[in-house]
Amino acid sequence: MAVADDIALIRKQEEVLVFPAFDEAVAFKIGSAIRARAMAENMPIIVDIRLWDRPLFYAAMPGSNASNPDWARRKINVVKRFLRSTYRMVLEQQRPDRAFKIGEGLDISDYVLAGGGFPVTVKGAGVIGVIAVSGLPEREDHGVVVDALCDHLGVDKRSLALASEAE
Repeated sequence: MAVADDIALIRKQEEVLVFPAFDEAVAFKIGSAIRARAMAENMPIIVDIRLWDRPLFYAAMPGSNASNPDWARRKINVVKRFLRSTYRMVLEQQRPDRAFKIGEGLDISDYVLAGGGFPVTVKGAGVIGVIAVSGLPEREDHGVVVDALCDHLGVDKRSLALASEAE
């Protein structure tokens, strides 16, 4: 699948995966679902769900490491700055060094081009927060979040799933 096709599908994910409302209970439900999947599938990830003003859910799975929270923090900063998924940014920017162009003024210690950060968008309010996963290859980190959002919002996962990289 071409990069342009992936970008178009991620844009569709961002348009479709919109909440009617989002609060602590919703964050806990989604975070718990991601955690349960990670336990069942032995995913060495961390999950960080937050509004812009505070964290709502955090879990670190067996096998995750000290780098994962920092990767998640930098992904969160990217979503907050650009209001779009970090994997979409990766595909749009095409930067193998994981850094934004120098002219953007975004320090690599605070911003990273890596998939796994997805905007929490509420109908009528816009992007109010982020769900970040770190620990798998970036396309998989992104997919874990999208799958959980589809399940929670009652959207057919197959209609929004990116093809595996092997396809």
